[in-house]
Amino acid sequence: MATPDRTTSADRTAAPAPAIRLPGIVLGIGLGGFVDGILLHQLLQWHHMLTSTGTDNIGLDPYPADTVHGLEINTLWDGLFHTFTWLAVLFGLWLLYSRVVEARGRVWASRALWGWMLVGWGLFNLVEGVIDHHILGIHHVRGGAHQLWWDLGFLALGAVLVVAGWFLQRGAQPIGRGAEARLAR
Repeated sequence: MATPDRTTSADRTAAPAPAIRLPGIVLGIGLGGFVDGILLHQLLQWHHMLTSTGTDNIGLDPYPADTVHGLEINTLWDGLFHTFTWLAVLFGLWLLYSRVVEARGRVWASRALWGWMLVGWGLFNLVEGVIDHHILGIHHVRGGAHQLWWDLGFLALGAVLVVAGWFLQRGAQPIGRGAEARLAR
């Protein structure tokens, strides 16, 4: 004789929460890229993808934004950059949706998701800053006399975002099965 499935409230509470680390980091990378592209490339116009001052570290001549040809090339590469960030956001949303089947509203309000998104944004700044600003030298945060300080500040902001996101997600309430009772308290 088969025994009926008797799932208790304690069993549901012990079920693992959905893994939102990867979706959060991927969303943070995409959204951090959007902030960089929209704020620094378009609104402030401090740089574009290939506006290094002088010959960059890989031997390419820069494409200055003050010539028609340079602006055309930079607009193309900025568009490719925005395409990458847009695809990262779409992929992050897909990952999140596929992993969270219940309590979706609570996920968006969760410190865990927002913390991991800050980690992703910070990782974006660190990787993009090290590779594009320092190793390849294809552009800098802001050219001119204090160019190195702007680049280092970009890296410092990335590090602060990673640390802040890490601490934010560590204090998050569990999400998932049984979370209703915990959140109601």
